[in-house]
Amino acid sequence: MSAFIVICTFKPDTDMTEVFAVVAEEMAQVKALEAEGRLGSVHLSLARGTVFIEVFALDEILAIETVASLPMAKWWDLDVYPIQAPAIADGAA
Repeated sequence: MSAFIVICTFKPDTDMTEVFAVVAEEMAQVKALEAEGRLGSVHLSLARGTVFIEVFALDEILAIETVASLPMAKWWDLDVYPIQAPAIADGAA
């Protein structure tokens, strides 16, 4: 399993009223994906119209599919970054 950070930017023509209408559905899907081990942390910057999602998947295509299963995904442009844990220096705990 690989880790990815998916940066989800709201499209310019997004009606935020529609977005807020699906918040409960979004939260339920996030919890389900967390329980399956497919999602980690989710961070929202309303001021920047951006969501940062930690995704665990075998490859980038599956990471995108995971994010696409979220109700809000239809309003997002996605940018996917594979990530690695920082290296630990010898002798460091």
